[in-house]
Amino acid sequence: MGPALPYERRRLRAAIAATAVAVVAAGGTAFTVMTAEAATTGCEVDYQVTAEWPGGFNANVDITNLGDTAFDPWKLEWDFPGTQKVANAWNTSATQSGVHVIASGVDYNKRLASASTASFGFTGTFAGSANAVPESFRLNGVECTGDTGELPTDPPTNVTASPTEVPTGGTGQDEWSPPSNLVQPLNEVWAHVEDTYNLNFRNFGWDQIMATGGSINYCVRWDSRNSVSLQTRDAIEAKLQQQYDLWFDQMAGWNEFPFDQIDVNVVGWAAYDRNHLQWSDSSVDVYIGDIREDAPQCSEACGRFFHQDGNYSQCPGGAAHHYDQSLWLTQGMGGGAGGDWGQRMGQEYFVNSLNSSQITIYLHELGHTFGLDDFYDWTPTGQCCFIMNAGSSATITEFDQWMLRDWWRHLKSRYGY
Repeated sequence: MGPALPYERRRLRAAIAATAVAVVAAGGTAFTVMTAEAATTGCEVDYQVTAEWPGGFNANVDITNLGDTAFDPWKLEWDFPGTQKVANAWNTSATQSGVHVIASGVDYNKRLASASTASFGFTGTFAGSANAVPESFRLNGVECTGDTGELPTDPPTNVTASPTEVPTGGTGQDEWSPPSNLVQPLNEVWAHVEDTYNLNFRNFGWDQIMATGGSINYCVRWDSRNSVSLQTRDAIEAKLQQQYDLWFDQMAGWNEFPFDQIDVNVVGWAAYDRNHLQWSDSSVDVYIGDIREDAPQCSEACGRFFHQDGNYSQCPGGAAHHYDQSLWLTQGMGGGAGGDWGQRMGQEYFVNSLNSSQITIYLHELGHTFGLDDFYDWTPTGQCCFIMNAGSSATITEFDQWMLRDWWRHLKSRYGY
């Protein structure tokens, strides 16, 4: 399956002179108390090593603007603590001098509005065995230190109430009832999720399938000089459906999950040269010559990552031709990467695995798309070997399935369940 896929993250926050928000409980109801408005500035950085192999790694960086004014354009700076070098980057323009790195927004994401998140990634190199995460980040001069500021003492001027009860499932559906030996490790995992993720993020795989009514459209980024036949094209679409089923078959009918199956469709392909795609029918959209992140890019006008509001008015063919995720197949790549944008791995690895029942790296990265964490530096109590613990299991285990169910249990209320 190639090298293990550990990742690590540093999540830092600064909120300076912030409008205060406090929560108090009374009579089973949560009251959100807000003071008068004040100018705010602040940032949150989520740095993840999504794949690592001897001498190299992939990283993903999410930047969230916590203030009430936009950064336009944004510029993120950090110092590597070791020998790391940025080799190539996507969704950013990155330069490096010594250990100091400056990553800036590009045309389509350079404006970072209030309460919005910009994401980019890069492939890096390092010498030896140490690949520590950066200690601090600065966004347009604002240091993301984790300081949330002082709460003002002014009396509240606006009080709203919202129920704290979470729906627990309808008649005939299973409640939260994992095997007794999994209760403690699942609680540990979710506590880690709450400490690590911004759960207000709105483009998890869950958000995508709920927005589409239970389907996922893919565009394949054929980041390869090899040719691909019509038969291989169709086999890839069939394999994506099969792998989705491996994750979601046990979700069907459980705790108000509304879909019996997630329908997977490949709606587009992007390539360096049309001659690499050896078919002539028009069943999928084809994008040639749009090179982003040193790789062929499917139309941004059609991509959910670029249009999370679901507005595909500039997409050729309209919303029916949009894609929710990219399958990024890179010639010669070891390891993999995954997130809300899709999954990336070696082109040869994926194609050579089409006759396998489970494509391990893809399944691991698809787990990340739906929020499942990695376990590079810890393992939950009593658990050693499961697919999200990279390199420890080639297949989805019972523990992996209950972690997926736990995400639905905690997120379903945002969709009215």
